[in-house]
Amino acid sequence: MLSAIRDLFRNDSRFRFGALIVLLTLALVIASLFSGYDAAARRVVPENLPPSAEHWLGTNARGQDIFWRLAAAIGNTLLIGVIASALSRIIALINGLVSGYVGGRTDRIISTITDSFIVLPRLPLLILISFAVRENLNIVILAFLLAILDWAWPGKRYRAQVLSLREHEFTRTAEFSGMNLAKLVSREHFPFLVPYLMADFISGILWAITMEVTLAVLGLSDLTTPTIGTMVYWANYHQAFLLNQWWWIFSPIVAAILIILSLYLLSASISQYLDPRTRIQLMQTRVGG
Repeated sequence: MLSAIRDLFRNDSRFRFGALIVLLTLALVIASLFSGYDAAARRVVPENLPPSAEHWLGTNARGQDIFWRLAAAIGNTLLIGVIASALSRIIALINGLVSGYVGGRTDRIISTITDSFIVLPRLPLLILISFAVRENLNIVILAFLLAILDWAWPGKRYRAQVLSLREHEFTRTAEFSGMNLAKLVSREHFPFLVPYLMADFISGILWAITMEVTLAVLGLSDLTTPTIGTMVYWANYHQAFLLNQWWWIFSPIVAAILIILSLYLLSASISQYLDPRTRIQLMQTRVGG
């Protein structure tokens, strides 16, 4: 794992840029925890002030410091993304392992259920459910809802990986040696799945963030909790763009673009690294060096 990260840092500028933005974002979120500023409180600073030395990103019409509110909002949005992606990938991993190893009727039943979830129109369904339960739609419930709608495609991919690993010679050798299924999965196969899980986990966070922003902008989430999406919602609600309060509307939009771009670059970099041709080139470079 560490060697893979070192290879990516040395050989892929996309990974370096994405990792730098993510680290700076995490540092900002951690700093917000010690700021002493309640991001959800209103009328705590003068209203509608442009960016200055005292208020780095200005203030809004609700009497909130945009910099510290944005820091808290990023943290909440990332929390939604991490919880949703982790839950969906756990479901997908269990789905893929059981379907790939057990096979037979169990595989057919699981595959049918998985295919049923794949064909569901996720965004319209998500909007409908959010509208129905928006009074109780907090961060945890939203993350759980996103996870339920995002496990099917990863589950199919993990099943394909498992079926491929089962055909390798080392798998047959382990089976002939008497290794049980639990040890075979944990010792022989799971290390091969970890890099794919990393790339897929980042992709899951990306999807969850975009869905959170979409629902919040439509007013279908908990608007009292600061997130990137709710910041955009309240800026539109108070007509920040029309009133030339550009710092209010642009701050969450720029933050969303940078976070999504950095996560995409990380995911693309890791996915390319997993390509056997890339691994061979890196090995040749090491030998040549």
